[in-house]
Amino acid sequence: MKVDRGSERLLTPGEVASLFRVDPKTVTRWAASGRISSIRTPGGHRRFRESEVRALLHGEPTETAH
Repeated sequence: MKVDRGSERLLTPGEVASLFRVDPKTVTRWAASGRISSIRTPGGHRRFRESEVRALLHGEPTETAH
């Protein structure tokens, strides 16, 4: 999924789950606990910044907004 917000690619929970080889519900729990920040769409769905996901995947610290 590509959304033009400064051309930052936003990923769905399923896409993030595929990268980490976990269930999409796990990704949602990570967002709820503050491990990774998410953006809510107007329909209420979560999306994740690709740059933040890649940083977390490579073990780099991320700043999460609460």
